[in-house]
Amino acid sequence: MTSVKEQEAIKKLMVFLQEWDSAHRVARNHILDNFIRSNIGKTEPELELEFSQGASLFLARLAAWLRVTYMYSTCINKLLKSIGIFLSAASGRRYIIEFLEMGGVLMLLEILGLNHLNEEDKRESVKLLQLIADAGRKYKELICESYGVQSLAELLATCSSAEVRDEVQILLDSLGRGNPKYQNQVYSGLLAVLPCGSPHAQQLALQTLRSMQDLLEEPPPAGVAPLLAALGTTHPEVQYEAVQLLLAVASRRAPPALLPGLVALLTPPGRKARAKDPMLPPREPTLAHVQQAAAAKAIGVLAKESAEVAEELIQLKVVHGLMVAVGNLDYPLSQRNASISLEYFVRMYPFVEEHVRKAVGDTLFQLFKDCPETWYTKIDPVQAEELASNPVDSPKDMAKMQSAEAGCPLTDLSGDNHYFATSFFLPIHKIYGEFRAFEEDQHALVQNNF
Repeated sequence: MTSVKEQEAIKKLMVFLQEWDSAHRVARNHILDNFIRSNIGKTEPELELEFSQGASLFLARLAAWLRVTYMYSTCINKLLKSIGIFLSAASGRRYIIEFLEMGGVLMLLEILGLNHLNEEDKRESVKLLQLIADAGRKYKELICESYGVQSLAELLATCSSAEVRDEVQILLDSLGRGNPKYQNQVYSGLLAVLPCGSPHAQQLALQTLRSMQDLLEEPPPAGVAPLLAALGTTHPEVQYEAVQLLLAVASRRAPPALLPGLVALLTPPGRKARAKDPMLPPREPTLAHVQQAAAAKAIGVLAKESAEVAEELIQLKVVHGLMVAVGNLDYPLSQRNASISLEYFVRMYPFVEEHVRKAVGDTLFQLFKDCPETWYTKIDPVQAEELASNPVDSPKDMAKMQSAEAGCPLTDLSGDNHYFATSFFLPIHKIYGEFRAFEEDQHALVQNNF
């Protein structure tokens, strides 16, 4: 038998619920204001005490009203904040379960795709999804099974609010950890963000991809094309993250197409490098120029990190590619980056030194040795043309030269790597929707060329 005090509490709860049920939009808006102000930060026991052990009844009403009104933008922000008080309550796992049983995840994900809602509403929705994901692996799997990764990737790529993008990045990072079943799906979703027009979104996606590298057994081959494409950005912060991700991928079991693709950027497909006419004004840098400069820089860092990678790059004719970049008078940054990377190969491999000496002549080579950071400024158009068109010894010949000098031949990886020109520009939807087919194509191409 209940005490008088308990009966009074229950009566108070019933009055409150009846008031909510009979209230119109303005009155409900006022009730939500009072609820948020009075209960934010409360634990599950405190909420139950406030509602006489009937807090779930109010949560059910909030979820029901959200389901009815989210398409019409009626108090959505306050509704989501009120639901968040329940989902964030300490020891309140039961509230999360109850909300999910009412279709909470699907409602929150649908809110993300509604154009008529403002981005602050979408931010609150993402916060609730974070609370659900933080509850454990099975909740992360539920979000992914509900096409949550695709919805979040689209929001990250299209929203204009930096705050919303930050929240989405936190959630995607959470979904990519402790969630092995859908780990690759999260990785693919992040890759699909890279071609978007928002530098901030690209930066966040690249940062999250890099943080996931240690979680993957090996990087997926489908990630090579969008990663190398990201090197062509004109935004330094994005290019920095792209280079850092490239280094992280290469330090592990790199996809077979990565190094050939990187070398291919030094001599853009379908475009022969040429020296500029001194009578013409300088060209505007193109996407190919920006990619060339970034690739030249990344190659130098990769070579210094690993002798094995450096030798493989030599077999892929990287020396010729770097000389082509040095001869690109249209883009000094390509010349500088390529010169610095080329200096490492010259210093470490005597047969490369001999080849470069023959290609540029003793005078220019001495300038190169004295100051690789600035020697390219001494190159005239004729010398630049010679660098760009200089026939390079085949990797087999270089390997023989190194064998004679060092007694340890390189592995023969020679072959025409022009296949990357066809695989590099695949549509981005291949990354997300046809992941498996792309992977099989890449392996087949590698088999044919190596």
